[in-house]
Amino acid sequence: MSPVPGRPASPADPDRANDYDSVAVAYAAANETGIDNAYHERPAMLELAGEVAGRRILDAGCGAGALAAALRDRGAVVTGIDASAGMLELARRRLGADADLRVADLARPLPFPDGAFDDVVASLVLHYLEDWGPVLTELRRVLAPGGRLLVSVDHPFAVHAIQRGAGHATQYFETYRWTEEWTLGGRTVRMSFWNRPLHAMTDAFTAAGFRLSVVSEPRPVPAARALFPEEYRALTRNPSFLFFVLHTG
Repeated sequence: MSPVPGRPASPADPDRANDYDSVAVAYAAANETGIDNAYHERPAMLELAGEVAGRRILDAGCGAGALAAALRDRGAVVTGIDASAGMLELARRRLGADADLRVADLARPLPFPDGAFDDVVASLVLHYLEDWGPVLTELRRVLAPGGRLLVSVDHPFAVHAIQRGAGHATQYFETYRWTEEWTLGGRTVRMSFWNRPLHAMTDAFTAAGFRLSVVSEPRPVPAARALFPEEYRALTRNPSFLFFVLHTG
């Protein structure tokens, strides 16, 4: 899930944050058509996934199911998990009553046996977590030998530039929590994320036993140029998301 323009970001630690249930419908609509998701992050993730027909894929942090639907349309057998019951309800409406969708917290053990999946996609979800160690270990456990983990996160350089530009005394080499307020569907919610330097990400992948094969900084697809000219121009000049493809062996 990606940030939505809102009020100025802050490194403060909120009492309550990340209430996707309260803005599920509005967030899903923005995710469906906005440049960040529909024309940038999701196409890039699908490009990295490549041919997925017949592959068992866990969509870890599936939200309202847009990526899961696209993977299923390409022939994958998709299971989705998310911490938000409201988002999963929207995903079920989209994917059908027989879709394998479960409420699950990535910070806790997952309800799947060892080697259950050929791929895991973690689309804009890891940056909600302070400690990547346990979740990466668990994602590796549920992957079959030779399986892949595809990850997208907010680009750490972009987050740091925004924080410094807003006058916050953050340091790039630190792992720090930052928040911003999103206004969706007439409601304002506070969202909280963890930014960490690039080397901390790659160190966490290696420590969990993954082999890093791709680091990618794609731009939005060309179709976005006519629809979002200003945003497209900005996203072709400055990074927004960072992508990884990792293998279990």
